[in-house]
Amino acid sequence: MKKRKAKFIKDPKVRGEWVESVFMARAGEQGLAVSKPWGDSRSYDFVVGRPGRFVGVQVKSTTVANGGGYVCMLKRQGKAYGRGAFDFIAAYVVPEDVWYIIPAGKLRGREYLNLCSKSKQAKNEEYREAWQLLREAAEVGGEAETESGDGAPAAGAGLPMGVLGRMEAVEDYCRRVFEGRYPGRVKE
Repeated sequence: MKKRKAKFIKDPKVRGEWVESVFMARAGEQGLAVSKPWGDSRSYDFVVGRPGRFVGVQVKSTTVANGGGYVCMLKRQGKAYGRGAFDFIAAYVVPEDVWYIIPAGKLRGREYLNLCSKSKQAKNEEYREAWQLLREAAEVGGEAETESGDGAPAAGAGLPMGVLGRMEAVEDYCRRVFEGRYPGRVKE
């Protein structure tokens, strides 16, 4: 399948809202429970986990190429985040359709991240698609569930990582549900 060329949303506020929706979908695919706090005055965008084990996640994105990679700013309204403002940064590199899940402790004093770097000194590549860090921090379990108890795949289990592939998988899943191939899923 040919890789789609993304059209970038130029307005930063609108792009931020879109990226947050992409984060919720991707985290759900990874078997993570995601909740959005009311309003946007918190220093984190989401909480991930279960009661008693929630972690705060600040979502960022970038489309800004910087030499051999992309640069992602770690500021809020031009100011650095304070200590304890969140537990993880989830940084999305829009042109590459790649997430970086980075613990806040690894970001102290930094105002930006270099991501998708081709450099031999790439510092953040260990955090590329590191969803297991969120699962571990929230004690969700090692892997996303593969079955929901009735033999059907759990939501997001084994879905492709590309946007188009995920949309096709959702369409296929809905078709199977409505055709009755997953008994007990559709109540009449």
